[in-house]
Amino acid sequence: MEIINFSEQNTVINQYMAELRDKSYQKGRLTFRHNIERIGEMMAYELSKTLEYAPKTVTTPLGSLDISLPRQKDLVIATVLRAGLPFHQGFLNVLDRADSAFLSAFRMYLNREHTEVGVYTEYIATPSLKGKTLVIVDPMLATGGSMTAAIEALAEAGRPKKIHVCCVIAAPEGIEVVKKSLPDDATIWCAAIDQGMNEHKYIVPGFGDCGDLCYGEKLSAFRKPLEK
Repeated sequence: MEIINFSEQNTVINQYMAELRDKSYQKGRLTFRHNIERIGEMMAYELSKTLEYAPKTVTTPLGSLDISLPRQKDLVIATVLRAGLPFHQGFLNVLDRADSAFLSAFRMYLNREHTEVGVYTEYIATPSLKGKTLVIVDPMLATGGSMTAAIEALAEAGRPKKIHVCCVIAAPEGIEVVKKSLPDDATIWCAAIDQGMNEHKYIVPGFGDCGDLCYGEKLSAFRKPLEK
């Protein structure tokens, strides 16, 4: 299994990451979301180099030429709501002919001390994944619970030929958990891999709660029964 950590390279992604982590920069939700989106665009560009390509003849006003184009009709980009939305949009800005899938997966603390976490999935909308290239994008890979739940839920839509997991920040513990749910030829893409998690299961040094920083603090995450 290949793990790509962009923080080990000298790229402009490091600038966007530095701004995302900066407490003063985090005061602007629009600029925070924009940087998450831009990292998605850059990661999508790098990932595009691994896709399958097919030749096509293009006619210009002055002639024609042959060019290799990515087979985006076989590509599905899945995101975990709500924090994944700007990251997902960044991927769609680049891989604009890909299909999309959406899942609701949220974590809840299981004890009063907020040291034990459970993950719940309740909603999934996806095309068939049989024989497709599946890209699962979620900004935070902390415990690995949400990503594992997403992988297991999406498995019901068919077996992909290739899986990519993409995140902005990952904790080593989360990577180890997710690896157990992925095939050996899967690839994990990270803008940065941080040192670990604190007692509340947040990535350290990280940048905080991505969903809250993008859209505002939530009252709580809860499961509400459907009305009959």
